[in-house]
Amino acid sequence: MSVAGVVVNDDDQVLVIQRRDNGRWEPPGGVLELDESPEAGVAREVLEETGIKVEVGQLSGIYKNMSRGIIALVFRCEPVAGQERATDESLDVRWISLPEVTAAFSPAYAIRVLDAFEPGVSVRTHDGTQSLDF
Repeated sequence: MSVAGVVVNDDDQVLVIQRRDNGRWEPPGGVLELDESPEAGVAREVLEETGIKVEVGQLSGIYKNMSRGIIALVFRCEPVAGQERATDESLDVRWISLPEVTAAFSPAYAIRVLDAFEPGVSVRTHDGTQSLDF
């Protein structure tokens, strides 16, 4: 299972990474360790990939990659400390606006960010690039 954090600052900008392995822009996240909770995994992954310590908030979505069989839990988070920086896992880290998210992300990942700004918990499927729910 994987987890990701949609980290939102006071200006409603979202913290994003450019992945080192494929060059794509996404919310920070990764695979849970066997001995950690989803919330602890989100906090760890965001810190490892961005240098930002977060307070993990509400679960905003559950997403299944139908072609790979991976389920991702996405949580809305608030930054509490640190300075964004590239890491071993990220080529670039920056704060961007919601319109920039939809321009830079594939649809399957943009929807994860957009869902974090809506009430409730979304449940969606995708093929790794495109949402299969529309």
